Amino acid sequence: MAALSKIVTTCYRVPLPVVLTDSTHGEMTHFELILVRIEDNEGFQGVGYTYTVGSGGEAVRVLVEHYLGPLLLGQDASLIEKLWERMWWGLHYGGRGGTVCLAISAVDIALWDLASRRVSMPLWKFLGGFDPSVPCYAGGIDLQFTEEQLLKQADGFLEQEFRAIKMKIGRKHLSEDVKRVQAMRKHLGRDFPLMADANMGWSVDQAIRACRALEEFELVWIEEPCIPDDVAGHARIVQEGGQPIAAGENLHSLYEFQQLINAGGVTFPEPDVSNCGGVTVFMKIAHLAEAFNLPVTSHGVHDLTVHLLAALPNRSYLEIHGFGLDRYIREPVKLIDGKAIAPDRPGHGVDFVLESLSRL
Repeated sequence: MAALSKIVTTCYRVPLPVVLTDSTHGEMTHFELILVRIEDNEGFQGVGYTYTVGSGGEAVRVLVEHYLGPLLLGQDASLIEKLWERMWWGLHYGGRGGTVCLAISAVDIALWDLASRRVSMPLWKFLGGFDPSVPCYAGGIDLQFTEEQLLKQADGFLEQEFRAIKMKIGRKHLSEDVKRVQAMRKHLGRDFPLMADANMGWSVDQAIRACRALEEFELVWIEEPCIPDDVAGHARIVQEGGQPIAAGENLHSLYEFQQLINAGGVTFPEPDVSNCGGVTVFMKIAHLAEAFNLPVTSHGVHDLTVHLLAALPNRSYLEIHGFGLDRYIREPVKLIDGKAIAPDRPGHGVDFVLESLSRL
């Protein structure tokens, strides 16, 4: 039995190169990266990670070190489903979301990394394999950019070989959003894939009005139009707004996705592997979406998530997130003509170089 023998957790403060903004979080200057390294008694290792916006990383670290670690040490590292259940029910009463799910996600990612490293397979093949070339988009976090800055950023994305772009919406007046989307559509052309993200900034009625006002610009989707808790509201937006809706980055369990999908409240389910429960739950959400004939997209940690979408026939776009770790990874994800390429290195292949970062 390959028993888990070591779990080490570290939290880092990661500064952003520029101040980023959206309709909910305001100005963002940094995020906190929580890294979990595990090892079994045969010397195989795995790495998992998650992040928080602005603060809260230490809470995740404490959960892993003081609560999840004792549940896992000495257990068979290959029984990932069993270990996931052990974590879920071990913290269930005080968990079922928030920092608990971030902690579980990071550990689960590390377990999958270890398991695929043991057999020297890239994670995307270990998960079943489909196609390592994954359509992707550049996720701009640019709500307060001027129109000139917005278009200049778009040109930069095009130079990086992106063939799809997402912009932020949710400004104070809907007319401002319409004007900015119109400018981007004119700049990029009618057939260029363009998404827009409201970051939960609207009420349901506001979202419906916005969807109707933006219909002429043929967006791939409008993302997170209202708070994630309003399942009935999402269903109204899909039914009455006339636009495809992406949602799910703030949902923290398979069951929350089941409720939203079953209600008809989402067109593109959008799990984040670093907060939904890890690889184990992300893949279950994707298969659930497939059963409803829905394409799945992603949020965050793209260097890892490219593996998951590369294993799925119903993937749509991989988000290349604005909170990228390119400066702190030896081999960031590669883009070729608008597609992210899942690497063939064993495990997820994300090798961190963090010496320049400050520990919390």
